[in-house]
Amino acid sequence: MKFFPVVILSLMPLWAQALEVGEKLAPWTLLDQFDQSYSLNDQTRTLLVARTMDGAKLVKAVLLDQPKGYLEARDAVFVANIEPMPKLIARMFAIPAMRDYPYRVMLDRDGQVVAAYPGAADKVLWLQLDHGQVQQVREFDNAASLREALEKPLP
Repeated sequence: MKFFPVVILSLMPLWAQALEVGEKLAPWTLLDQFDQSYSLNDQTRTLLVARTMDGAKLVKAVLLDQPKGYLEARDAVFVANIEPMPKLIARMFAIPAMRDYPYRVMLDRDGQVVAAYPGAADKVLWLQLDHGQVQQVREFDNAASLREALEKPLP
């Protein structure tokens, strides 16, 4: 009897919809580490999504030495899923530590936004956008390639 639920759960990733080039992203609003809201808009050209702490650490390795406003100058936004983190740890330690970062982190506290962007959990998802429409989907698993991609001017 336990076999049926196991089969259903193992097939769930196959039902997830991959993002398609040309697809328009659904709008969302999140708070950053300073509790300032941000809504996805048509000016965003690059959306970086970290599903796990490993992905967020990868983005941090690239951005920590960059000047304040580095992402904004590239019309880029970084979203981090902090839903798996215990709320008390997030509120007392993690989010206050993020306030020292020279970049904004849109915090997906309940995992709803990040869940809309399927991909490998340990990689950083890169969505190249044009007026909210997906132009390119990439994934990064190392800081050097992510840094190189951020340095290249967009077409």
